[in-house]
Amino acid sequence: MDLAIGTPITPYRVRPSTVGLFRFSAATWNAHRVHYDAGHAAAEGYPGVLVQSHLHGCYLLDAVLAWAGPAATPRRFSWQNRGIAVAGDVLTVTGTVTAVDDDPQGGRRSVTVQLTEHNQRGELCAPGRAVVAMPL
Repeated sequence: MDLAIGTPITPYRVRPSTVGLFRFSAATWNAHRVHYDAGHAAAEGYPGVLVQSHLHGCYLLDAVLAWAGPAATPRRFSWQNRGIAVAGDVLTVTGTVTAVDDDPQGGRRSVTVQLTEHNQRGELCAPGRAVVAMPL
């Protein structure tokens, strides 16, 4: 893969469902009802059941790994939750390569990618940064 600073990653889209959010809550032992009970979420003022904070991070990391390919290995990753998303929202992760460091002797390159996740209304849900090791 030809990489340079400014190279965009392939956009990654996901539409979380109420069933998926329930399952993620169960798998992560997250018992907060705003993630699986629409009535409870509405009572707290939300427009629907909420996407879990850590699931936003999963979507960002999934996006960069889907773009980088099966031989890529995550080395560092961080994100911040800035806005909510609810079941049925279409979330799109985009990103741009901000650094490429080749290690010819090791046969790997370190690629840094700045990431953003927006909903279908263009609202920022989560920015992030990933460093992945990829084969040369």
